[in-house]
Amino acid sequence: MTVFRIGEAAELLGVSADTVRRWVDAGRLAAGRDEHGHRVIDGADLAAFARSQAGEADERSDASSARNRLRGIVTAVVKDTVMAQVDIQAGPFRVVSLMSREAVDALDLEVGSVAVAVIKSTTVVVERAAPTVLSRGRTSP
Repeated sequence: MTVFRIGEAAELLGVSADTVRRWVDAGRLAAGRDEHGHRVIDGADLAAFARSQAGEADERSDASSARNRLRGIVTAVVKDTVMAQVDIQAGPFRVVSLMSREAVDALDLEVGSVAVAVIKSTTVVVERAAPTVLSRGRTSP
């Protein structure tokens, strides 16, 4: 079974360690103790919690067949006469979209606007995270 320390869980959820501690203290997220007395969260419990949080924020999932929705801030807009590039920073993720200039103008997208990148793809490549980055989750005995 994979378990994560509070800081690792916070990094995966994109919140502060204090926020995760508050969720644990309030009983919203289950946690136990490892052999050193540190609070740890079971990987399956963390996944279920992350799913429940995403469900609360996904207000349009029933109106679209696309399930990948990343809300963020527009950080760059480059337009030419026909096409445009829009960069969105959604948490730690940069999403770049190429679209018509007409669409950018119609949506009134500009640097500082809030936008949602809706992604639907028939090909999604999944990689395991490097052990030193995010997936330092430990395997309990």
